[in-house]
Amino acid sequence: MNAEPLPTEPARVATEPVLAEPALAEPVRFDTKIAVLLREDLEPWQRLNVTAFLVSGIGPSVPEVIGEPYEDADGTGYLPMFRQPVLVFQGTKETLTAAHARTLSRALPRALFTSDLFTTGNDRDNRAAVRAVPTAELDLVGLAVYGPRNAVDKVLKGARMHP
Repeated sequence: MNAEPLPTEPARVATEPVLAEPALAEPVRFDTKIAVLLREDLEPWQRLNVTAFLVSGIGPSVPEVIGEPYEDADGTGYLPMFRQPVLVFQGTKETLTAAHARTLSRALPRALFTSDLFTTGNDRDNRAAVRAVPTAELDLVGLAVYGPRNAVDKVLKGARMHP
């Protein structure tokens, strides 16, 4: 009796969604927005560093923003990423301070980056640096926020898209 080898991967069922041709697919609209606001006087390396740190706080705290893992045509797996775009804005120190206050008043999920964090080298020291400063005195250089599109738009009033 010849036994057939067991499959190494589960069979794909016919009910899996089939991706439409890009030209025929309906555009995907999100009711929510992920946005990063950077202080306009940051150096290019600081902008990248701050953006990376800020968005790293959104995913674990708001798991519904994370999509499914990726896989290429050869079956190599990749980590999941945000399911929607991240919009990056810039503004003055005053714009950032006002956006921070609006984020707090709306109780939106947020992450912050202060100028003090450029002098620390680990999470423990980062948290201690933020904890040492009262809310109104934080020297903000970046803010990430997630929430309903209209609420995030109101938070970002006065900011402009990053070039």
